[in-house]
Amino acid sequence: MAAIKWKDTKPEMIVRKYLFSRGMRFRVQVRKLPGNPDIVLPKYKTVIFVNGCFWYGHEGCKYFQLPKSNVEFWKEKIERNIARDVRNETELKALGWRVIRVWECEIKTVKGREEYLKQLYNCIVRPTHSYFIESETDELSMAAEPESEHIYGKDKDF
Repeated sequence: MAAIKWKDTKPEMIVRKYLFSRGMRFRVQVRKLPGNPDIVLPKYKTVIFVNGCFWYGHEGCKYFQLPKSNVEFWKEKIERNIARDVRNETELKALGWRVIRVWECEIKTVKGREEYLKQLYNCIVRPTHSYFIESETDELSMAAEPESEHIYGKDKDF
């Protein structure tokens, strides 16, 4: 597993290039924040996690399927990943950050990618006029669905 990339993955690069092309400036892998978000947009007090469907147990996704061998190990591994994400998302929200989670399957194929990325951009710049539905639960946000209101904080050290 040491050979598995954890940053600068293809889905992450697709999102970053799109946002940059739209004039958005961001930081990547900010270690000062819980969970080292893939993309941090300080101006919008928003963080984006670009998740691989397998590693984060994307329910109902064709790219998520437990391996046939060593099932217990993989099941526990993915459950730990999900629990860690819930914990990190809760901490980020407590600090006033909006959390957006983009799933690999949403941008993997070219068909529909451009429209999805446009909706993601609009969700960031106009959170109240977002195509994406705001969730009222404490569950993890699904693909590009922010769970909390856009709150501008006073600390801008990123």
